[in-house]
Amino acid sequence: MKIVIGSDHCGFYLKKQMIPFLEGLGCEMVDMGCYTEEKVDFPDIVKSIGEKIVTKECERGIVFCGTGIGAAIAGNKIKGIRAAVCHDTYSAHQSVEHDNVNMMCVGGKIVSEWLAEDLIQSFIKAKFSTDEDFRRRVAKLDEMESY
Repeated sequence: MKIVIGSDHCGFYLKKQMIPFLEGLGCEMVDMGCYTEEKVDFPDIVKSIGEKIVTKECERGIVFCGTGIGAAIAGNKIKGIRAAVCHDTYSAHQSVEHDNVNMMCVGGKIVSEWLAEDLIQSFIKAKFSTDEDFRRRVAKLDEMESY
């Protein structure tokens, strides 16, 4: 799977720690920054990650920021992005299976490295359900983007 990743300065350390783990899972990665602990605005990073997903250059994205909340808000402003804050493994896979989430947002100041590995593995391995109820609901979410 080709994954686009990125972080703001608050998530930089966790992102850096997760790169070898993602490589170990066989993921091809595009890193949209940031590349140092110097302050950066998370909406800029999220926008660049979202563009890679929307253009289908990458299948899914992972954003590391302080709490994940700001990144999820920013991601959900982009047409074609369904972003979710995931701090537990159930949400990490269920958000993909039921809601076809394509951007996982993780709080670098909240989540440990061990948990981040479990979240990433759950997110990467999850597949969108073929259940008609979930497909219908996600289609309604897509319709809402035109408001």
